[in-house]
Amino acid sequence: MMAGKSTDRRETISLRKRFFRITNLLFLVLIGIQFLPDQSANPALSMNVIWFAAGLEVLVLLVSAVIKRQAGLTLFLDIVGFIYVFLILWTLASAKFMWLKESLFPPPGRVFAQFIEDIDKVWVNVLSSLGIIVQGYLLAVVIAIPLGLFLGWKSRVGNAATYISKFLSAIPPIVYIPYGIALLPTFRSVSVMVIFLATFWPVLASTMSGVMNIEQKIVDSARVLNVNAFTMLFSVILPASLSQIFIGCNQGLTVSFILLTSAEMIGARNGLGYYVKNYSDFGDYTRTILGIIIIGIVVVFISFLFNRLQRYLLRWRR
Repeated sequence: MMAGKSTDRRETISLRKRFFRITNLLFLVLIGIQFLPDQSANPALSMNVIWFAAGLEVLVLLVSAVIKRQAGLTLFLDIVGFIYVFLILWTLASAKFMWLKESLFPPPGRVFAQFIEDIDKVWVNVLSSLGIIVQGYLLAVVIAIPLGLFLGWKSRVGNAATYISKFLSAIPPIVYIPYGIALLPTFRSVSVMVIFLATFWPVLASTMSGVMNIEQKIVDSARVLNVNAFTMLFSVILPASLSQIFIGCNQGLTVSFILLTSAEMIGARNGLGYYVKNYSDFGDYTRTILGIIIIGIVVVFISFLFNRLQRYLLRWRR
């Protein structure tokens, strides 16, 4: 009987941790403040916030019921909790108390409504930006990693190449845009060039560093087996230096998004940077804020996928 009571108590605690947490309370607070009187001159469209929060809360309940790892559930609920807090503060500061200038910081409900209206346009710009990122980033990685393996393996050449890569990587790739416009046929190809340069040098430098810092006993063990140069580079040295390579890949990915947005704001005719710049020029700050939020979501999503790939490829370290 005592064991049965103990088991039941553990199950009750488990259910409480899954379905009765501060995140659920924040959801109720967010819904509640939508019914406060609006002070904005234009409709705040609070129902859009309610529908968004309700959909997000349904996702929370589903994830809470399915996910098995406590750490993963806590992380997910914390992220959702931050979203709720952000929406609460945004709603109070805009529609409810007008602490922010309405023309510059429209209420969240209005931004959600704009997203629904512009969803096709937003999707086209997201695909345009992602296409440029993928093309430039993959091209840089495919070239930089084999070249870095070779240069790092040849220590004499690698030592000189390290200083050259540091010099060239210190030059912001965006300064090459005037030359790209003069030499390349389209601004899209110029943007791909900028992403390529932003990714190439960090990945090359981190690959060379990873190769030159491999434990000598790993290389000696492979030499005892008389492996050829190709097998040595791609079956021995590459896995051993993979963690260092990912540091450069992460750095290149972060810089690529920053530079892509900057490049698109300069002369592109589509893309997320163009979307923000175009509507900010016309004083349409509802679409401007929407574009900024979409950029943040895209960056977080790509970073999440990249981190999952990194964990998978480095799973042997655990």
